[in-house]
Amino acid sequence: MLTKAPRKNLKSLMKKKAHLKIGTNADLMVQLSVMMFLHRLAEESRAKAFEEKSATIKPQHIKDVSKKLLKGARG
Repeated sequence: MLTKAPRKNLKSLMKKKAHLKIGTNADLMVQLSVMMFLHRLAEESRAKAFEEKSATIKPQHIKDVSKKLLKGARG
């Protein structure tokens, strides 16, 4: 199972970068968003590898898919 980033470190990074008031569970929301993005990246990369009839996900598959996902996540 994946380990999570320590909440204390994440909170301190968020406080340094943002000049806004941060809610109590904002760090958990950030962590959830990152996990959801990584899950979607893995699923899309798997589909790309399947399209190319590859048994393994190669770095090129991730690179191709990440460009599309990051463009869509920009908002």
